[in-house]
Amino acid sequence: MQGRETEKLVEKAKRKEPDAFTELMQLYMKDMYKVALAILMNDEDAADAIQDTILVCWEKLDTLKYPRYFKTWMTRILIHKCYKLRKEARNVERLEEYEEPAVYDEYKIELMEALASLDEKYRIIMTLFYSEGYHIHEIAEILKIPKSTVQTRLSRGRAKLAGYYCELERKG
Repeated sequence: MQGRETEKLVEKAKRKEPDAFTELMQLYMKDMYKVALAILMNDEDAADAIQDTILVCWEKLDTLKYPRYFKTWMTRILIHKCYKLRKEARNVERLEEYEEPAVYDEYKIELMEALASLDEKYRIIMTLFYSEGYHIHEIAEILKIPKSTVQTRLSRGRAKLAGYYCELERKG
């Protein structure tokens, strides 16, 4: 689905048409999951953040001025929800159980381990750039940081991932 069709869906959703809103959320579900997982590093917390984001989007959709910026607006809400969940989790001590993946996915596990090796400031930018396809200026806008900072973190994130994989190769 391309820009104009997405804008039409947003307009319908703004008129509180549930089917249009549902279609819009399904369109961006994978994107939201990747971003939430990059921040929270936990499937259950990512699902909670996505659920909260969907609710806020439904309730606040009338505040979106330009339908073409829906994905950016939604992503910004999601990022705020993720940070809020993480902050709340720090305030509550809990024991986490190790849970085997339901389906053995070696690539996903390896990628998650590689991303987990990065500081969050690099991980979120790498995810937004490579997985979500955002441009540097869009990431700067979403995270409210200068473009030069995004470029620097992207470069350092690449270098750190390269170092991670070199270290794995040396050990293996």
